[in-house]
Amino acid sequence: MSEAIVIKLPLDLSAEYIQNMLDYLTYVQAGSGSKVTQDQIDKLALESKSGWWTKNRDRFEGVAGFEDLPQ
Repeated sequence: MSEAIVIKLPLDLSAEYIQNMLDYLTYVQAGSGSKVTQDQIDKLALESKSGWWTKNRDRFEGVAGFEDLPQ
């Protein structure tokens, strides 16, 4: 048997919470060998979000609850 880390969780956690935690651990593992900097990641995320907003802004105009969105 190989070495392992065993994580015990309370039984009352939701499946969504557990999946989010597993996704985070996968993300950390995937990025562990990367040479990209946090600043580069932040810049890419900002560019991605602004591009999405530019393409989708009109879908939210006039919809209740979205009155204060950035222009």
